[in-house]
Amino acid sequence: MIAIIRLFSLSPIVLRYGLFDLLRKANNKSTLPALAYLNPYRRHYQHLTRGERLRKALLEAGPLYIKFGQMLSTRRDLLPPDIADELAQLQDQVPPFSSAVARKMIKETLGNKADELLQHFEDIPIGSASIAQVHGTRLANGDEVVVKLLRPDIEKHVKQDIQLLAMLACMLTLISPTLKKLNIQNVVNEFKLITAKELDLQAEVANASQLKRNMQSLDYVVIPNVYWPYARKNIAVFERIHAIRVSDKERLKNLDIDLSVLAERTLELFFTAVFEHNFFHADMHPGNIFIEKIDNELKYILVDFGIMGTLPVQDQRYLAENLGAFFQQDYDRVAQLHIASGWVPAHTRADAFAAAIRTVCEPIFARAPHEISFAELFLGLLNTARAFDMEILPQMILLQKTLMNVEGLARFLDPNIDIWQSAKPILKKWSRKRSFAKRLCNQLRDAPLWMDQLIRLPGLASQTLEQFNQQLNARKTTKKMYYNSFTVGFVCASLLGLTMLAL
Repeated sequence: MIAIIRLFSLSPIVLRYGLFDLLRKANNKSTLPALAYLNPYRRHYQHLTRGERLRKALLEAGPLYIKFGQMLSTRRDLLPPDIADELAQLQDQVPPFSSAVARKMIKETLGNKADELLQHFEDIPIGSASIAQVHGTRLANGDEVVVKLLRPDIEKHVKQDIQLLAMLACMLTLISPTLKKLNIQNVVNEFKLITAKELDLQAEVANASQLKRNMQSLDYVVIPNVYWPYARKNIAVFERIHAIRVSDKERLKNLDIDLSVLAERTLELFFTAVFEHNFFHADMHPGNIFIEKIDNELKYILVDFGIMGTLPVQDQRYLAENLGAFFQQDYDRVAQLHIASGWVPAHTRADAFAAAIRTVCEPIFARAPHEISFAELFLGLLNTARAFDMEILPQMILLQKTLMNVEGLARFLDPNIDIWQSAKPILKKWSRKRSFAKRLCNQLRDAPLWMDQLIRLPGLASQTLEQFNQQLNARKTTKKMYYNSFTVGFVCASLLGLTMLAL
């Protein structure tokens, strides 16, 4: 009976998502055959583990599903470890679209500007992924550049695939109470937001420009130059990079590059971006990081700026304070911060929450300092907080995913690195900037704005008193009442002025 009720409950989903139309389109793209891998009773696939079946199903379904699996692999707060490990093996295996289509796209989009890009255009792409592919070329002034192009009709395909994913998420949530707890629909919504950012290459160019300005304080960080005259929604042009991928340890060692220094700088770059600039590269996997040695100086080069992360200022402050409290093992403070920030409901018992956090964290802190993992702490906190109805914000998921990538890369370069010792100086510097004196200086910087507001106060007070006067005349009140109203109005105006000056 329960199964029948759940089956009928799918009717609104069929209507909402146009189930049959979506399945017809999905079948044309081999999405439905891919679902066969998920059948545990199919004889051909019984030797595969559940993680292997899911990975192969996503590979069979197509590029966007591979990308979804990659993102899903970072959600270790939702998935069993065996499935997360299997999905982490997913790599973009997307055949490139033809160079003739690429040339046509450039001509149609750029018009007269296309000739300069096409004169030395390399037909064999440098890279091909699910959303875009990259070709090399050279400008008339000799600059070597890369042209990034969105795949033809990618927006239409992405919309259809995400609709199908959303429909499947709804169905699974209704059919299985266990899957409902995993919040699969939220994961699909998060994926939709991230993918939408990657479909606008002009926004990516803007991200690169912003990050380049921010990273001027770190002289070893290089962000490729952007070429704004060619920037469009489906085309972006960047300076071409000839450097060593950070994952190529042998080549780095051959250049006598100190990998421990490289690991330290990986962490410094990330924490500086998060806490000093509140604008961080949210896709820092090894494929987007290159290393170059120029005159015995290391240069750390980032590429691919489609996904960037920011935090609300209040969340940024709470996060920094949380990290400090964590490493002081002050779990009561961690619980109080979570409640004060609104990350968990206000009615949450702080002592119970602190006890749950202590249970997760104490085994981690029992290890040697270089074995303590930020990402593991973060993951343990998410799992614990979920039991206390914590709502995981999308920006926190991006941060957790990036932290996992960054920490993994740092430990790959230097297995003995102490993550906390690398982060502590940056957090202290950030705390000093957030001191009262610094905030007061920032407010004084805005003094002209407040003075402008102050100058307008007499006019606002006059209007307020005129309204009082009209009301008093209408009611034929006494002069005493008028005097009291005048006093109230004057005091209100004065308080308003003092409040503005105090801000």
